Amino acid sequence: FYSCSEQAWDSGRAAMAASASQWHSYLGAIVSHKRQWLEHFQQAENILLTLLEGIHAREPRFLTDYARNLEAFEFTLCASEDAVTMEVPLRINGDALQVLACWPGDTPAGHRPGLGTCCLEVPSPGTDLEDWTSAVGVMERGGGAGCLVPGKVLQHLKDLLVSAIVCCQRRFLFQPGDLSAENLQEDAMELSLLIRGSWKTVRFDIVPVVRRWQEPLWLKGRQSDRGFPEGSLRKATEEAHFVPASPHCWRSSTHLPILKLLQAVDTLKGRRLDSLLDQLRSQDWGEEGGKGGLIFNHLKMVLLWSTELFPSPEDWQDLEGSVYRLLVILLRCLATRHLPHFLHPEENLFQGEPRDLASLYCKVESFAKDPRHFLHFHFGLPVRTDSWQADPSTRALLQIPAKDGSYCDTAYFDILLSQFQVYRIQDSARCLAMSQLLSKIQREIPQQT
Repeated sequence: FYSCSEQAWDSGRAAMAASASQWHSYLGAIVSHKRQWLEHFQQAENILLTLLEGIHAREPRFLTDYARNLEAFEFTLCASEDAVTMEVPLRINGDALQVLACWPGDTPAGHRPGLGTCCLEVPSPGTDLEDWTSAVGVMERGGGAGCLVPGKVLQHLKDLLVSAIVCCQRRFLFQPGDLSAENLQEDAMELSLLIRGSWKTVRFDIVPVVRRWQEPLWLKGRQSDRGFPEGSLRKATEEAHFVPASPHCWRSSTHLPILKLLQAVDTLKGRRLDSLLDQLRSQDWGEEGGKGGLIFNHLKMVLLWSTELFPSPEDWQDLEGSVYRLLVILLRCLATRHLPHFLHPEENLFQGEPRDLASLYCKVESFAKDPRHFLHFHFGLPVRTDSWQADPSTRALLQIPAKDGSYCDTAYFDILLSQFQVYRIQDSARCLAMSQLLSKIQREIPQQT
């Protein structure tokens, strides 16, 4: 406890009240934004569903999936112009297909298979798969086996989509300007449409998907469901989704499994999803031209890691505390230039991307040090952050090597929360763990602190 004069006490209470008012106002803006965004999405989705129904009528091998609550859920979280991925399932028994790694010999010269890509091999005749493969053909593989070709499937879907658009226009099923197909690129692995919902234009990336059951992912070395509702990790990963990775190879997509985990988080108490601050990210955490900054997928991963590292409901009682849980993990990832994928931790989401992570670190730390300059919905020029300087002691803590993983647990991030004066946890065991780790850091790495 610290002694202070009544004047200082009153001043502190006034500052806390002002801060709480700002967070409360921002929370109100988030709630209002979500309501409006959902209305825009539903209007645009109605047009898309009309097109997909037309595709299914012409080609029953493409299914119309009406269970699109996850896409609407994602859109209400995202205030940016990120596209909404819409999967079009193939009417095919995915469990009968063989999943084989792509090899250079499986693709024509000049095309190299990417990491984690695969071929979906059609088994011998006598199965129910010929009905599908006869529509698009198969790619011959060594030994005479045939594989389902994603490029041909995608082209078939594109032809049907264009035909459905023309048919709907002739029948006046939507108004001029409601839809734009200008982004349908020949070499893209998705079919991109711009659809107007009220005054908001929504970009949909339509992808064909092959679904099959799989053994739920075993998250090596991590406590099962820690911080998540019981069984949510198993339910989110029990179905594999394969989408086109190239004209000749497929890849496993974690898009919907991640959304299922976020939806599970939404069932928990607290301000977890409100802490994503996507509007702030799109305005202040980007780079020139809107490229190279943090994307919404980064924030989703950080939230999932935060859910695991801060499993106590006490961490998520208010918006300010929830936001700072994400911030300390995001700062750690930026400082170490390593953001692991939540379902595949061996994958670094910051690797191979043209981002100035040092600049992004300074912008995020600037917000953490004084959110008053940033905590509002911007509709003009973003706040300048180039005059802010990183805190040396905070950066030293963030850059401590994680050789044995001991500096990537709850106690470590509790220390970082205390750096920003937002650590208000009453759990005695947790406070003791933080104190012990801080003593260890001071003994082992005195120059860092």
